[in-house]
Amino acid sequence: MAKTVLIGSQWGDEGKGKIIDVLTANADWVVRYQGGNNAGHTVEVGDQKYVLHLTPSGILRETCKCVIGNGLVVDLVGLMGELKALVERGISLDNRLFISDRAHMVLQYHKELDGARESNREESEKIGTTKRGIGPAYCDKADRTGLRLGDILETDFLDMVKTQAKVKNKILTGMGADPLDIDQLLEQVKEAADYLRPFICDTIPLLHKAVQNDDDILFEGAQGVMLDIDFGSYPYVTSSSTGAGGAPAGSGIPPNAIDRVVGIVKAYTTRVGEGPFPTELRDGMGAHIAKVGNEFGATTGRPRRCGWFDGVVARYAVMVGGINEWALMKLDVLDAVETIKVCVAYECDGERIETVPASIRKLGRCTPIYEELKGWNTPTTECTTWDELPEQAQKYIEYLEKLTGVKIHILSVGPRRSSTLLLER
Repeated sequence: MAKTVLIGSQWGDEGKGKIIDVLTANADWVVRYQGGNNAGHTVEVGDQKYVLHLTPSGILRETCKCVIGNGLVVDLVGLMGELKALVERGISLDNRLFISDRAHMVLQYHKELDGARESNREESEKIGTTKRGIGPAYCDKADRTGLRLGDILETDFLDMVKTQAKVKNKILTGMGADPLDIDQLLEQVKEAADYLRPFICDTIPLLHKAVQNDDDILFEGAQGVMLDIDFGSYPYVTSSSTGAGGAPAGSGIPPNAIDRVVGIVKAYTTRVGEGPFPTELRDGMGAHIAKVGNEFGATTGRPRRCGWFDGVVARYAVMVGGINEWALMKLDVLDAVETIKVCVAYECDGERIETVPASIRKLGRCTPIYEELKGWNTPTTECTTWDELPEQAQKYIEYLEKLTGVKIHILSVGPRRSSTLLLER
């Protein structure tokens, strides 16, 4: 059975939740391996819509077991609320959800620090953080002062939180922010810890046994390659490894267990937050794509910036992510577009560039080199096979495959499970 890593290959928000939901039909396990609740996956099942932030999307399949891996930073209060909402909607968690005792936690002081740091930055230096405390929590992890989910199982856990909160209050007041009410914080943390305690365990032996048993395991990434802490558009990135390389480190499975990497890519490009975006459309076409594509962040509600498909970014994602097949999302959003542009390279400082530069300043100076394709002007939302797709839509798909060197095996033409084609050609 496959050990599949599914990653975003642009700036996140590519529609990973839907494809994960489709692939979990045959999965035994679904594992989140990085990030926190600064990301969201939207899944529509029938007439029901679910937005998941920390819980693996496999929780919507009764046959799946789900793991929140050691690579995450977990908002205790946020996860408790998310799980309670799922239970209220009839989703069973018993013997299906396992939280790594090695995962680090996000507490309220991380969020306050996140907001204070962003507020203290000059306008031109703002990162566009979600202020969910993700960066400060990963800072504590690297600084070796963070608290992990396994600490909840210790009798002096609340004393640990209190000690850290006192330190963080000194930092907050030094930054001109208000200190936290520590008693109130401890009350919130205790409630969440009591709720989450039954799910916390050492997940490494569980996954090791699953690999030995040749179970079908799906590793679920959040954000996208261009938000990777090392390979993304730094510093306008998240604080973890969003690519396929993060799966072994963030779950504890051996790297050689992975045999399939599926890259999720939109038929155009979007991003949320600050930072360079070479193919961004600031005109009526950008507004049209945003409206038809309902481009608003699942977690933050922030409008997404929209632009043409960026082949430079896609090829780069293939290189650093080891992507060996694509899932192409939201083809239907382009149904009424007369002429579609695709970025095949950048021009910067008088030279042609074929890959993403490390320098954020250089990326900001890049302008796209486009090729144009004729649109299909026909609805694709009811298509269920390759042969039913309009000819120009087929040509667009084949063009993207040639440009990126990777075949498109999954195609989405709408938000529902049923609007997903497994391409057989």
